[in-house]
Amino acid sequence: MATAGKLEVEVQVKSPADKFWATIRDVTIFPKACPQDYKSIEILEGDGKSAGSVHLVTYGEGSSLVKTSKEKIETLDDAKKTLSYSVVGGDLLTYFKLFKAHMSLEAKGEGSLVKWWCEYEKASDEVPDPDMVKDFAIKNFQEVDAYIQKA
Repeated sequence: MATAGKLEVEVQVKSPADKFWATIRDVTIFPKACPQDYKSIEILEGDGKSAGSVHLVTYGEGSSLVKTSKEKIETLDDAKKTLSYSVVGGDLLTYFKLFKAHMSLEAKGEGSLVKWWCEYEKASDEVPDPDMVKDFAIKNFQEVDAYIQKA
């Protein structure tokens, strides 16, 4: 039987919660803030910022295992600064039967605390735990924060 699991990360950023949330909820920010990691993010359904929206992520040349990912926003609450999305297509589903991520943001001092976690179920026991996803998430949140700070 394939293994299920959960990964969690917390990242302290310098940007105020309202500003970070307004920036990050527009997924098209990632190719601008992290151009080495993302080639493009295309909105396929919806406005890209609300529940039901679907977008296609094309990763940068450095991503050897995963080239594309189709993601659907399941829930989004602007007041609570929370969102959940599921991977519904793309290369990641070669390795995982289920991959669902969640994010919450809270003010902390002059900055914010980003909490990101994912639930997954491996397609087979041979698939390694997705630890590289944790490092990728931390790096992306830090780079978006740096992008906001420069703007």
